[in-house]
Amino acid sequence: MTKLRPTRDHLDWPFFGSEHRDVAKRLDAFAGSGALGSIDHHNTDKACRDLVKLLGEAGLLGLATGEAGRTPIDSRSVCLARETLAWHDGLADFAFAMQGLGTGAIGLTGSDELKAAVLPKVTSGEWISAFALSEKEAGSDVAAMACAARADGDAYVLDGEKTWISNGGIADVYTVFARTGEAPGTRGISAFVVFADDPGFSIAERIDVIAPHPLATIRFDNCRIPASRRLGAPGEGFKIAMRTLDIFRASVAAAALGFARRALDEGLAHARTRRMFGATLGDLQLTQAALGDMATGIDAAALLTYRAAWRRDVQKLPTTKEAAMAKMTATETAQQVIDRAVQLFGGRGVRSGEIVESLYREIRALRIYEGATEVQKLIVARELMKGT
Repeated sequence: MTKLRPTRDHLDWPFFGSEHRDVAKRLDAFAGSGALGSIDHHNTDKACRDLVKLLGEAGLLGLATGEAGRTPIDSRSVCLARETLAWHDGLADFAFAMQGLGTGAIGLTGSDELKAAVLPKVTSGEWISAFALSEKEAGSDVAAMACAARADGDAYVLDGEKTWISNGGIADVYTVFARTGEAPGTRGISAFVVFADDPGFSIAERIDVIAPHPLATIRFDNCRIPASRRLGAPGEGFKIAMRTLDIFRASVAAAALGFARRALDEGLAHARTRRMFGATLGDLQLTQAALGDMATGIDAAALLTYRAAWRRDVQKLPTTKEAAMAKMTATETAQQVIDRAVQLFGGRGVRSGEIVESLYREIRALRIYEGATEVQKLIVARELMKGT
């Protein structure tokens, strides 16, 4: 059977320039090198470390960190990277994305000294980064945050927990959001950089999920850090978190696109070769209808995704509404596309180790993290009510 490759037809869309086609070529060369095939996914922590190292050595992590803070992050390049990596390997997409999300706030608001200390090591793959915002009672409702940081001379002392932290347990550097009390609700939150070897920092619990990724609950117990590791001004943490998420939210949609495109490609290949009732599966009209729905949904989601990224990169306009539309549509569409692919495969589709089975597990979390679908709908409606 012909080896499958990700489609590149959408690179002809007006959202992209020659530099993005060059990025796609770099990504394809990396994926085609066989490097991803060398990763042993039985040990998730080691696999993630190895993937970060490979991506750093290939020079691809600079797309997520703005070349260690030297250039603005290009959303379309990040989206192309996530779409491509997700097509090949869900954990590779995760490893790439977290290097950007974990340090995005440092690139936006960190001091020159902090940027120099962290960003080159994350970009090279030497360090792994994490973004610590969620708590047990404060996921989508950030205002309910309880983890606190109190000023103490030339330092801050952190106490509390964060949970559902991607790369928790293996990260070297964490961007942490804690309540500092300048005002009620989200106006009393500040952002900090915490290193894994800071006294008072610990891993409270490792969390296993259906698509294995490094996740943990992290704990701060009288964790003292220099005041120079605060990002931005006191009370600006929520704004910093939202600015960071706005950069990367459209890329979650792109990862969903990668998963959906792989499911469609697998479904097409199977439909062309699976013999039944004296023909192929693809000769059946019900199959053709399913494939038509899958392809159309993917293109619609892709247009929303790259519209949002283009608006940010080129028009320099806010993309809160557009990114929410893209994230909601792409993740929900990908769930539907992957489910149809599993159905096309029949019994094989639910067998452990099949690509469509792993895609089914990968996609489920994307409908929740970085804002669940229901939250995206509220964001879109709120922006409409504001007249934006």
